[in-house]
Amino acid sequence: MASDRPVASADGSDEADLAKAFQELAKGERTATALENQLSAMEAKIEALLAQAERDQADAAARRAQQPVTGNADNGQSLNKDEHNEQQP
Repeated sequence: MASDRPVASADGSDEADLAKAFQELAKGERTATALENQLSAMEAKIEALLAQAERDQADAAARRAQQPVTGNADNGQSLNKDEHNEQQP
């Protein structure tokens, strides 16, 4: 009857396999850490771009609010006093 427990080999291949597995695990962890750092940097850039876009939008809205409101009676064709006098013969 075969035992369920692993049997160590005389040549040490189990230890070598275990060492290789730990090395690959460490490499995977380093890769994951690098990816997390890159994602964090990208997230910071996206947040900065979003904040700038929100500031730009607020500035544009403030500029629109400060512009004088013109009436639609003449469909925006009104002339100021000086322009009107220049066009009359």
